[in-house]
Amino acid sequence: MDSLFDAQGNRKYLTADERRSFEEAAKSLEREARTFCLMLKHTGCRISEALSLKVKDIDFQTKSVTFETLKQGKDKKGNRKRIFRQVPISEAFLDGLDLVHDLKRRQRNASSAQELIWSFSRVTGWTKIKEVMNTAQIYGVQACPLGLRHGFAIACVENKIPLNVLQKWMGHKYMTTTAIYANVMGQEERNLAALLW
Repeated sequence: MDSLFDAQGNRKYLTADERRSFEEAAKSLEREARTFCLMLKHTGCRISEALSLKVKDIDFQTKSVTFETLKQGKDKKGNRKRIFRQVPISEAFLDGLDLVHDLKRRQRNASSAQELIWSFSRVTGWTKIKEVMNTAQIYGVQACPLGLRHGFAIACVENKIPLNVLQKWMGHKYMTTTAIYANVMGQEERNLAALLW
């Protein structure tokens, strides 16, 4: 990815207001679909990474979720590299996940801990995200799972999360991929421009 805008100049990311609207609209979904949508919003994970999460991947001690990064290529033998990353999540979201999916109890059983958190397909997950986008009245190229991912990264930059930390949370192999988010106009840049007005 080399730009946060498409060929017509439309932004591919959700703004802070759109992210808030998305979270509010997600409340209209059944509980399991809601937690799925919020996982993408709160962590910036890819839709396939969320659907790959197992019960054991939610860590109540570190208050984080462990994703297997799915886009880092192959080793010299052609085997897919298995790279994992932890992303912190809020205690409120963690409690919500446990309430809906009974994670703490399920983690005590070795076989239950290996079960997927969400059992629906990628298409169903994508459909749920689109449903929430429509309810939130978010339209355009940004109204998709990738828009949530980009929106998360931009929210991190706007809240002064260091780029090296963001690189880890996003699962980017190269810093140049992460650095693209630093080029989006945020509130700080608007404040500077306001000096001219």
